[in-house]
Amino acid sequence: MKQRILTGVLAAAIFLPLVILGELPFTLLVYAMGVLALFELLRMKGMKLLSAPGIISLLLLMILLVPSQFGGTVDIAVTKGEIVFLAVMLLLSYTVFSKNSFSFDEAAFAALAAIYIGFGFYYFIEIRSIGLSYVFFAIGVVWSTDSGAYFIGKALGKRKLWPEISPNKTIEGFWGGILTAVVFSAVYQAATGFPHSYLFVLLITVLLSIVGQLGDLAESAFKRHYHVKDSGRILPGHGGMLDRFDSFLFVMPVLYFLLVLFQPFGL
Repeated sequence: MKQRILTGVLAAAIFLPLVILGELPFTLLVYAMGVLALFELLRMKGMKLLSAPGIISLLLLMILLVPSQFGGTVDIAVTKGEIVFLAVMLLLSYTVFSKNSFSFDEAAFAALAAIYIGFGFYYFIEIRSIGLSYVFFAIGVVWSTDSGAYFIGKALGKRKLWPEISPNKTIEGFWGGILTAVVFSAVYQAATGFPHSYLFVLLITVLLSIVGQLGDLAESAFKRHYHVKDSGRILPGHGGMLDRFDSFLFVMPVLYFLLVLFQPFGL
């Protein structure tokens, strides 16, 4: 536990100042986290980052992470969707050149890994461009959900949530995580004057808390399928980069879509 706390404090001391600073330093940090997460995910499958399919996946990731504001200064002739399709064609072509030693399943994995991590972290950058308060709101929802699910689940948990995927998670912990996130969001809005109605914040908090737990379960499913305990060891006591940001890869896109969807209604 001491190692876990120490690692968390040191990581926060690096991560939070760059979040506050924003702009290029934060974007570079997100790129670094994305590359590490991709490396961890490919390794689960037994694929090397420094291989032909790994490099294609890495290049796709780096393109997907390009912030939208760069479009105002760089004339990009193709969309990210078209670049995804190009990467898929290259990966499928490699199945031919490798004489089927590289399979369709591996090509699909390499492409989906880059899409999943690339777009997840891309929306981290996009949320930061909307406003720092939204980043801290998302971080608070995820962290309070994780803490509430852990402590309430440990104290009151009796019924398993999804034992085939994550045997330690309970239904009581699931609801406890949502409740803790709701308490956090109420305090956060009262303390910061978050520019939305209490009802809207309540609704998106519940949704993001559920989505974050789904993101955590999705990564647990990867690890169980590939017989891996942690995605990596870069964060002692916490596992790998993917272990720490699996919830955010689901939460950030959903938060962005909700803000864009409901912006015209002034909620």
